[in-house]
Amino acid sequence: MAILEVKKSRSAYAPRDVLNAPAIKAAIQRRSKQRSDQADISAWLLNHFYRHLVGNLSGAAPDVQQVTTLDEARALYAPAAVPDWVNRRLRRPDTPSMWWIDTESALLLSLELRLVEFLGSRQGTPLHGKLMRINCPQALALSSAEHAAFEAQALSGWREHQPLAVKTVWQGAHGCFVEFLADSPQLRAEMAYESQMMRHCLGQFADKRQCSGGYGEHYAAACEAGRLRLFSYRTGQNQPHITLSVAVKEDGRLVVEQIKGKQNRPPIAHYQNEVGAFLNSLPTSEETPPDAAGMGIVRTRNGWVPVTDVRDAADQLALVNRYPALIQQLPAPSVLVQWLVAARHPHLLRDLPLAPPVAQALGWKT
Repeated sequence: MAILEVKKSRSAYAPRDVLNAPAIKAAIQRRSKQRSDQADISAWLLNHFYRHLVGNLSGAAPDVQQVTTLDEARALYAPAAVPDWVNRRLRRPDTPSMWWIDTESALLLSLELRLVEFLGSRQGTPLHGKLMRINCPQALALSSAEHAAFEAQALSGWREHQPLAVKTVWQGAHGCFVEFLADSPQLRAEMAYESQMMRHCLGQFADKRQCSGGYGEHYAAACEAGRLRLFSYRTGQNQPHITLSVAVKEDGRLVVEQIKGKQNRPPIAHYQNEVGAFLNSLPTSEETPPDAAGMGIVRTRNGWVPVTDVRDAADQLALVNRYPALIQQLPAPSVLVQWLVAARHPHLLRDLPLAPPVAQALGWKT
């Protein structure tokens, strides 16, 4: 997971000129609607999260880019034309810094899900109904502190596995995937066991005896309502290694949201083939979440495959358009993909074998 830095200033949000700010707000609103966020959470995201992204988000290209030349602006706005006002400002020698933020970057999406998780866990607390009083840096600080406390609590106690709360839905060579049963009376206790073993917040409840409130409530309520399906990859003695969540859309589509290893780290590469095979057993949408891309598996038109197996030109183009850095893992990137990355993120092509016209355009030796 990328580390985010919150800039210190008198205001929670620093001033910064982001060229695609309207697109950022529109993307936040679209995703919030797709998730069926509660009204207060959606309003918070469109206010505080939006302002944090525009003012504070720190990251490397292509997630966050400084725009200093017309060529950079053309590449970012393509295929649309660069607005006249941007042209005029870039031609002025005294123009303040301008920025561009990728609305679908893994950095942004992982941060958004972390905040949605935090905000959803406020149900039933004194902060319920008062979310607007918390700014984004405060929410991130509270979330970090709570997750540190969860890990400390997990190390000090023990939860028992609840066999009636899960069922095996897929068997692999090294382990199996079990699904949490939404109608099981032991659902929440099993979620608490998962968190105990994995040291993450899936089953961290404010009331540990009743298994209610807190982060666990956010996930349990969604699972019980049929909006979320939860899976765990386990080996002998019901030892969890991966927690996987899938959103259930109104039209029945399944959208993979999170694939977490222990302590929210990416699952280890040893399980890559098992995870890909399991996902291919589900009717998932053609969306690749950041967690999947981070562990090296992606959704193509023909199913889930390792990045290193994506050879179809159209699949490569779709993948690199969203995750440019993955070009470094593709087998023989197509010339069109090379041109796309050369136009926007040429540094990612260093040390890769390039088509002669691309190398010449970049001024590199072939």
